[in-house]
Formats: sequence, C-alpha cells, structure tokens
Amino acid sequence: MAKLLVTGATGQLGALVVEHLLTKVPADQVAVSVRDPQKAEALKARGVDVRFGDFNQPESLAAAFKGIDRLLIVSTSDVGNRVKQQIEAVKAAKQANVGFIAYTSAPRADTSKFALVDDHRATEEAIRATGIPYAFVRNNWYLENEIQTIQAVLHGAPWVTSAGDGKVGWATRKDYAEAAANVLAGEGRDNTVYELAGKPTTIAELAAILAEVSGKDAQVQQVDDATYASIMSGAGVPEPAIPFVVSIQQAIRDGSLDVESDDLPTLLGRPLTPLAVGLREIVSGLQG
Repeated sequence: MAKLLVTGATGQLGALVVEHLLTKVPADQVAVSVRDPQKAEALKARGVDVRFGDFNQPESLAAAFKGIDRLLIVSTSDVGNRVKQQIEAVKAAKQANVGFIAYTSAPRADTSKFALVDDHRATEEAIRATGIPYAFVRNNWYLENEIQTIQAVLHGAPWVTSAGDGKVGWATRKDYAEAAANVLAGEGRDNTVYELAGKPTTIAELAAILAEVSGKDAQVQQVDDATYASIMSGAGVPEPAIPFVVSIQQAIRDGSLDVESDDLPTLLGRPLTPLAVGLREIVSGLQG
C-alpha cells in the first residue's frame, strides 16, 4: 500500500487534509511532517506516522520524506522565505525518491500577474523540473480569509473594499482540504492541474448572503486604494502589511480570482458547501 505524507499537518489546511485522509485510508498509511511533533501527539495516538520536518532545515525534510510514495506539500505561510523553503522541500522529495508530489498552489499560477502567485509559480516550475509525477491544486480564496471583516460587519462596521465589482471564487477551507486529500489518496492524477474555486462572487453578493444568514445589516463601502490603505491602517493592520492587503483588493478588481471551473466539485464528487452554510458556521463561531 502507498504511504502518504502531508506537510504542515498541524496547520489550518493541513490538519483538515489529514482528517479527510483518515476517512479514506488506514492510519498506518498516513504520515505527517511537522516542526513540533508534540503538537501532533493526538495524530500519533491514532496510528499516524508523525515525523519531524522543518522547511528551514532541508536535511530534516529528506529524512521525513524517506519511504513516502505520495507527498502533499502544503504551501508555507512564511511569504518572505516561501520560495526557498518550498524548493528545498522539492529537492528533498527528489532525494527521497518520492513517487508523486501534490502541491497547494494559487489560481492561474502559470499566468497570473497577482504578486502573491509568484512564489507558487516558482514552486510549480521546480516540481515539474524534477520529472516526478505531480498534481497542482490551485486553491482560490478561502471563505475563512474574511473572518476579521465578517466580525467587523457583525459589530456594525461596513464591509470596506476597493475591489469594485471584481469576483472571487470563495469556497470553504474544508472543501479545499477534502479535494487535496482526494488527490493525494486517489489514482490517475499524474501531471494534472486543478483550478479549484467556487462560483465567482462579488463582495457585494457575499455581503448580502452574510446579511441574510446573520440578520445583521452588511453594507458595502467602496473606496479607492489609498482610502482602503488608510482605513486598514486605522483598523490596526501593521504598516508593512498594508501594501499586501491592498494588492489583494487590486487582484480581485483585476479579475485574478475570478476563475470559472468545475474542478472542485468534480474532485469532491459532490456540490460545494454553499457560501450561506460556510458563512453561517463562521458567524456561529464568532458569536459562540
């Protein structure tokens, strides 16, 4: 039987991927690489093979990937160092003779002009260069990325945006995680690219759904980028992060996240979790 490994398995996405894997294959087929094995003690108790792997210590990754047939590299959150970290992981996979690499990438990673995508493009290129069979799961935007904004709206603030009528393929993190687990545990996925996205939706449309499920007014305030930056600064966003959050608005406005694709429901084998259901769960969590 194939041995499957998920990196970053105590992170928000990785943890969900592992949970889905454990519904599909026996625990002794599942391995994880984590920076702090103590945080994965619960997985170890369930029979998962917990291994130490730190993206900043490449030698640890080569050891962690030893004997692994199918690997999922979950993109790291260390944006400044991500390319170096992930390319080291790819090298380690090659050294360990991994038979298949899945990678959580970004929308239209090969052609997008959204700066956030550059790291993913470089990682995809490194994976292709190994000659190892691969699958890229290009996740669009997590609905959970909007939690802070949703919380502000629930407290009476407007949904501030400079994205105009740009659309986003929001879907729940759980759906993206299940799709990744299906790719890792499945067959016939070699050298495939999946554009994973929900139905493209504007911020105004999403806010209207939020208003419906929460019973709260959810007014959208459209501003320009400079005003958006000022408002985000006033809301406590650190100054070094301001250009990044503005770039997200620009990317939405420019259509970088407006992806029409049936790949996500196809991989899931079911319809996507409705945005209303996902928003209701978020609201419940914030109010609970």
